[in-house]
Amino acid sequence: MNDGIKLLADMNISPQTVAVLQGEGWDIIRVSDVLPATTSDLEILEFACQENRVVVTQDLDFSMLLALGGYNQPSLVTLRLSLTDPDIITKRLMNTIPQVEQILREGGAVTIEDTTVRTRRLPMR
Repeated sequence: MNDGIKLLADMNISPQTVAVLQGEGWDIIRVSDVLPATTSDLEILEFACQENRVVVTQDLDFSMLLALGGYNQPSLVTLRLSLTDPDIITKRLMNTIPQVEQILREGGAVTIEDTTVRTRRLPMR
């Protein structure tokens, strides 16, 4: 999958997951590679917007910020899995992102749970 979707992995996404996805040809960078550790969630959203990257996180604050701000970009992938092992997260991302690619391109929030994937268009109301 190197067809133009660019991802920005939040600090809570393992460097191992990022490395595996990069090895598979995905355009993904980790927040810690491009921004200081003290960067706020809002600044991360702004960076993702400027760079046209989809934020990948396990932090529920991003959904709230997008909803409250009425944003239509950047798109967001939130992982809400009971197991946070990097191998499991990597597999879920590799299986799910191609299926939700269109909504991510158009502006959407995707929540990946243990047994379901929910999608919502941005801006959230």
